[in-house]
Amino acid sequence: MFQSPSRRSFLKGTLGASLFLPPLEFLGNWPAKGPLPPRRFCALYTANGMSLPNEKNEIAEWTWYPDQIGPDFKFNRSTVPFSPFREKLTFLGGLQHPSGPKADPHLCSDMWLTGAPLHRPVPGSFNTVSLDQVVAAHTKKHCRRPSLVLSVDAGVGYTSRTGTIAYDRAGRPIPAENNPRQIFDQLFQANRFSMADQRERLKKRIKLVDAVHENSTDLSKKLGKSDREKMDQYLTSLNEVEERLIASERWIDIPLKKQDYSSLRFEMDKAEDPGAWYRTMFDLIALAFDADITRSVAFMLNREDGMGISDTFPQKLGLSQRHHQLSHATDRQGQLDFAKYDLFLSEQLAYFLGRLAGYSEGSSNVLDNTIVLYGTGASTTHNSRNLPHLIAGGANMGLRHGSSWRRDGERLSNLYLGILNSLDIPVESFSDSTGRLEDALFTYPLA
Repeated sequence: MFQSPSRRSFLKGTLGASLFLPPLEFLGNWPAKGPLPPRRFCALYTANGMSLPNEKNEIAEWTWYPDQIGPDFKFNRSTVPFSPFREKLTFLGGLQHPSGPKADPHLCSDMWLTGAPLHRPVPGSFNTVSLDQVVAAHTKKHCRRPSLVLSVDAGVGYTSRTGTIAYDRAGRPIPAENNPRQIFDQLFQANRFSMADQRERLKKRIKLVDAVHENSTDLSKKLGKSDREKMDQYLTSLNEVEERLIASERWIDIPLKKQDYSSLRFEMDKAEDPGAWYRTMFDLIALAFDADITRSVAFMLNREDGMGISDTFPQKLGLSQRHHQLSHATDRQGQLDFAKYDLFLSEQLAYFLGRLAGYSEGSSNVLDNTIVLYGTGASTTHNSRNLPHLIAGGANMGLRHGSSWRRDGERLSNLYLGILNSLDIPVESFSDSTGRLEDALFTYPLA
C-alpha cells in the first residue's frame, strides 16, 4: 500500500537536509496532528481615507462604517460587496496612532504599518520597521520569498508622498513592485528554466549585488545629503534583491505547487481599466499564498495627496473628480462619488477574499489561514483619528468575526501586536503598543 510521504521525509530523502515543503498535491492534505498550516498576513492600504459623509448631505447609507456596533450590524452601500463574508470579517472603529495627530497629515501612509513618531524621528533615521516586515522576519525560513511589497506605483516615492508602505528594520522604505507580468515571472517562473541555469543566473546576480555594495561604500563618503539618501534607498533595494536571490537559491530544487494560471490577465492598461489591474494583482497574491511562496504581503492600493496614476481611477470609473479631490469634497455629489469609489474598492477586496476562500488547505482554506488587514491613514479630510479599518480571515488563528466595534483612541499598535501574537510570533510589544488587544476578535489559542 502506498503511504504518502511527509514533507520533511521527502526533503531529507532528496536533498539530504531537513526543510519544509509547501503543501504539494501528491503529499496529501495537512495532517490532523503535526505541523500547523501556514500562517499568513496581508496588509492593504487605501489612501485619502474612506467616505464618512456629512449629515447635512443626507447620504448616511453611504458611510463606510456600519451604523450599529456589535454582531447585528448592517452593511452600508459602499461595503455591501463584503456581505458574503459577514462571518469572516470585523469592522474596527476609533483606531489611531498616537503620533498621527502630531505629524504632518500627509505622513499617514508612511506611518500606517509602523506607528513611528514621524513628528520627531529618532536621530539618524526617519521611520521604523513595518508590521509586514516583522512578520516576514519570522516566516521567511518557511517560504521562497520573505515578503511581497506591492503598490500602484513602483518604487518608494518620497517622504509624505510615499509609494510604499513597507519599511525595513532600519526604517528605510522598501521599493514596491507594480508590474503583474514581472511579478508573475519572479514568483512562478521556476518551472520555465532548468534548475542549473537558474542557479547560475542567481550566482551572477548575487556577485553583481556584492560588487555594487563594495563600490557604494566609498562613493557615499563623497556624496551630499540628498544623494546619500538616494543611495541609501538604492542599497535598500539591492538588499531586498539579495535576500530574494539567496532565498530562491535555497528553494531552487523544490518544485512549485501545480496551479492554474489561465485566468491571469497581463495585457491590460491599468490607467484605463483599474479594476482588471487590481484583480490581477489580487490573483497573484492569492496564488503566491496558495503555493506558500510568501507569507507576508503589503499592498498600497493608491497613494496620498493626488500622487500617481491611481488619483485618476475614479474618473476612469465615470465619477466626477480625482481621488484626492473627492476626499476633500463637502458637497453632496462629491461625497457621494467618494463613497462610490469606496464601493469600487470594496468590490476588489471582496474578489480577493473570495479567491483566498476558494483555495482549499486541508479541511479548511487559505482565507482561514490568512489575516487580511484593510485600512487607511485618515478618516475625514486629514483627520488621523477614528481610522476606518477592517480585518478578515484568520479563523484558524483564533479570530472570531461577524461584528463591528469601536474603541475611540485605541492604538493601532495594540491591534498590530494582537495580529503578531495570533500569527504565533512571540513578541511582547510593537512600536508604541501598550498591550495586545484582549477582545472577542482575538482569542490567542496558542498563547
